Amino acid sequence: MASLRSYTPPPCARFLASSVLLLATATVLVAQEAQPRRPNIVLIYADDHAQHALSCYGSRLTTTPHIDRLARDGMRFSQSFVGNSICGPARATILTGLHSHAHGQGSNGPGFHNDLPTYAKLLQSSGYATAVVGKWHVSSPPTGFDHHAIKTGNYYNSTFRTEDGTEPSTGHVTDVITERSIAWMKEQSERDKPFAIWVSHSASHRTWMPALRHLAMFDGVTLPEPETLFDDYATRTDAIRTAQMRVSRDLFPAYDLKLSVTGKSILDNAATRLLDTMTDEQRRAWDAFFAPRNETYPGADATDAERTRWNWQRYIKNYLRTAAGLDDSVGAIRSFLETTGLTENTIVIYTSDQGFFLGDHGLYDKRFIYEESLRTPCIVSWPGVTKAGSTCDALVQNIDIAPTILSMARVPHDASMHGKDLSPLLRSETPADWRDAIYYQYRGTEPQARTSHLVAPHEGVRTDRFKLVHFEDSEAWELYDLETDPHELHNEADNEAFAEIREILERKLAQLRASYGVQ
Repeated sequence: MASLRSYTPPPCARFLASSVLLLATATVLVAQEAQPRRPNIVLIYADDHAQHALSCYGSRLTTTPHIDRLARDGMRFSQSFVGNSICGPARATILTGLHSHAHGQGSNGPGFHNDLPTYAKLLQSSGYATAVVGKWHVSSPPTGFDHHAIKTGNYYNSTFRTEDGTEPSTGHVTDVITERSIAWMKEQSERDKPFAIWVSHSASHRTWMPALRHLAMFDGVTLPEPETLFDDYATRTDAIRTAQMRVSRDLFPAYDLKLSVTGKSILDNAATRLLDTMTDEQRRAWDAFFAPRNETYPGADATDAERTRWNWQRYIKNYLRTAAGLDDSVGAIRSFLETTGLTENTIVIYTSDQGFFLGDHGLYDKRFIYEESLRTPCIVSWPGVTKAGSTCDALVQNIDIAPTILSMARVPHDASMHGKDLSPLLRSETPADWRDAIYYQYRGTEPQARTSHLVAPHEGVRTDRFKLVHFEDSEAWELYDLETDPHELHNEADNEAFAEIREILERKLAQLRASYGVQ
């Protein structure tokens, strides 16, 4: 008989299960009243913020002092991964604790099963004040939140959809999301009720438009290139060769590189619309910075390598400048908690919807199961529980966030959630039956179709040492020994010396598929 963890119920059963769970949650409220006040929970959620873009994870490129301080005050998970490296599915996973095939949103399109239990619904029904501010990107409207302010637009002067209507803003979106989040938390601090807020940033997502105060960061500095910027994909399958996410050829001149608008593509035309959202003062500062620096763009006689290097320096600097606003946000939120006396009873979680290629393997974007895209930062400060400055090397995944939040709040979580409660790890206790592998699946709306960036649908399994990948449209396989080949340059799938390892990994992949109910 299948376990609850492997069973994906039909819609009517999901609704019944949700109703029963909400009733069960209500029964624990009386017992909770006799315990100390439950903690506030602040989930600070970045977009495309790669582990190797944080100095507490060893970045060679930048420093993130406020996030580093959060890590010093709490626990940093060194082996933290996603189950599907793309924005919409990752957010639906955060809500439900389920892999994307089970919550329905396998791509950035429609499909989310909004009748599923979510951490927000369960917290709300148990007496928490709940809010989400910022990017949503789930295909159903927000439910389970007393307050929502959903960002529309890009980096400058976005509008926000709230329960009261549409509200304009002036400024950089990361700052506005932070300010709105703090304002809501301030209101809750004056009430005798625990709160939980999802601060959902849209940085550092493409098109990498930094706040004006960050434009000068790295100016005149040549940043160290990734070792694999010129990866030749010698042993790989064709999947990476045919993907459209190369720094050398696939970045758009205006949209991505901030060169003069060419009018030759949809995205470069979109760049004009993005700049038009700026105020006159913002636009003057923007043009004053980029116009003279654009004159250094390589001429027609430049080599491919010279053009790639210029593209990468321009891309990575704007990406890191945009990410600097995330670090500022963490600092501002923690400063608010400290000045209002909320620190000791507030859990702060910092993570991202996925990783990102920072020129690694010559790529930008995400979607692939390769380490730079698969890994995501995960840092938790839980005062009085988590040892300051600690590191956990257990395999954890974004499916674990929802059950962990519920456990922290002393709220029962749905047994069908795929994720595990991280609370024992946060207490420096590793359960004997902790997972020894994680499951990954990237698909578009059609299982065998290549979607954005022409990334092939694939699935895989990663252990603490090995990774096996199956590209479903070509029946191709890749296998990597991450201990001896951390950059994943040598595909060993057809190497006879790895035949036994491949057989073990194929069995593990089948076991994970069965346990999660993958069709």
